[in-house]
Amino acid sequence: MPHAEIAEVFGAQWPRLVATLRADLGDLDLAEDAAQQAFERASERWQADGVPDAPGAWLLTVARRWAIDQIRRDVRWAGREDDVRAIISRPQRDRGAIDDDLLAMIFGCCHRALDESARVALTLRYVVGLPTASIARAFLIPEPTMAKRLVRAKKKIAATRVPFEVPDRERLSDSLHEVLKVVYVIFSQGHAAPAEQLIRGDLCDEARWLASCICDLLPDEPETWGLAALLAFTDARRPARLDDAGEVVLLRDQNRELWDGSAIENGRRLLGRALQQRRVGTYQLQAAIAAAHSTAPTFGDTDWSTIQRLYAVLARVEPSPVVELNGAVAASFADGPHAGLQLLEPIADDLATYHYFHLARADMLANAGRLEEARSAFDRALDLCDSDAERRAITRVASDALATAP
Repeated sequence: MPHAEIAEVFGAQWPRLVATLRADLGDLDLAEDAAQQAFERASERWQADGVPDAPGAWLLTVARRWAIDQIRRDVRWAGREDDVRAIISRPQRDRGAIDDDLLAMIFGCCHRALDESARVALTLRYVVGLPTASIARAFLIPEPTMAKRLVRAKKKIAATRVPFEVPDRERLSDSLHEVLKVVYVIFSQGHAAPAEQLIRGDLCDEARWLASCICDLLPDEPETWGLAALLAFTDARRPARLDDAGEVVLLRDQNRELWDGSAIENGRRLLGRALQQRRVGTYQLQAAIAAAHSTAPTFGDTDWSTIQRLYAVLARVEPSPVVELNGAVAASFADGPHAGLQLLEPIADDLATYHYFHLARADMLANAGRLEEARSAFDRALDLCDSDAERRAITRVASDALATAP
């Protein structure tokens, strides 16, 4: 059986298989081990016999049998023969029940009792199915360190009895917010600019898959569609974010013909689905801002006034200095650099160590003809930036801005 075909089955079946096994067994480690054993058996058997008509059911049967063998040998299960018999006799779940298992797994991995890094790591490992080594690379830490982090997270799950369940309607909104935040962090990690590897496309792809999966599982929650739209619009620009030499290309300079038109169209569809429910949230607003950028034929044609208004609404819904910074940038393009600079003053202390703040301020100062202040702000942005690729981009921006300043 070709490796690509096994990988395709793995991608389709892993999340639901692990989720169902965890629900059966109540043990995350045992569920993962059983799933791995089932896929190893599949890679051997399916080469000769072909893929069965119901690969998910085949994998679940094999995984359950292996897990039960382990349980019978494990002293922790001594005297619990009834539990083993219950697992053996449990019928195959229908698609709805399996989806519930998967949704419960997602909420469990993203539970607020865990810190953010643990939530992301658990989601990537047990929902997405990424190997520990790949997750470690995403976090820029050694694989043994990530393995220990996962172990600590699982111990905390056991110690605090984190529930793997779909929250009731009263608690769903808050819990869903934590889930969507994890998905967004995974996507952002794909654009985290570690050293020379500026874009981790695999993380971007997994985040988009997760968002789509949650849309299918919770179709009546507009923020899930809003997040999926935001990721689609943002990821559409991925092919143009780096030049042939691997250098950062700023939005204003990107070749828009390289943007992924199908992703933009998908973003429009997803955003439209979200807005139909008339319950606007932060991800929908961010998606609308991304849509305004994505649908402008050129940077000069960007509807900055609309973007400015959207940021003003976003600042009321979810206040944050970074949102205000982005609103100030939009104002500088809509109403001139002095308008943007005025909006930066109240958030200067909050963002004193944020290099994007100083970069935005430097660009506005240069456009306002205040060159010495602009040079100082560009230097501060360089001092605070820890990515060599971005530092080179800032140097180019500074050179161009200062050379063309009025």
